[in-house]
Amino acid sequence: MGEIRKEKQIVLTPLDIIEAPGGEVMHAMKASSPGFHGFGEAYFSVIDYGVIRAWKKHNRMTMNLVVPVGQVRFVFCEEPGPGSSSFKEIILSRENYQRITVPPGIWFGFQGLDARPSVLLNLASIEHDPKEVERRQISEMDFDWSNQE
Repeated sequence: MGEIRKEKQIVLTPLDIIEAPGGEVMHAMKASSPGFHGFGEAYFSVIDYGVIRAWKKHNRMTMNLVVPVGQVRFVFCEEPGPGSSSFKEIILSRENYQRITVPPGIWFGFQGLDARPSVLLNLASIEHDPKEVERRQISEMDFDWSNQE
């Protein structure tokens, strides 16, 4: 697994799950949290088992990704090239309850790994703008999604 350049560093932040009467409180982010770069919008994506959503790169948005339900594999890459792509994989779940902060300029995709639908929360620094995102087909990057550790 390769390294991402420091100015485009992906940050993992452990999150708290607090027991409470009748249920739990699962922290996601505070304005004082590392990785907070303003607030544009928050949205949930539901990912079915085995579904892959890739590849996309935001040019201005900082994403803060949390998986409170299920299990999701995230794959990140700077600028891909034939046979020279360096990928970083991170799996989030309740058992690995963390927040991934992804700065602009990093290609990413994700895959549902749980038999039940997984839920992904993105706390984005800006509102969705289709003009600031670039997309590629899954086949355009040399990554084997069938290989699961």
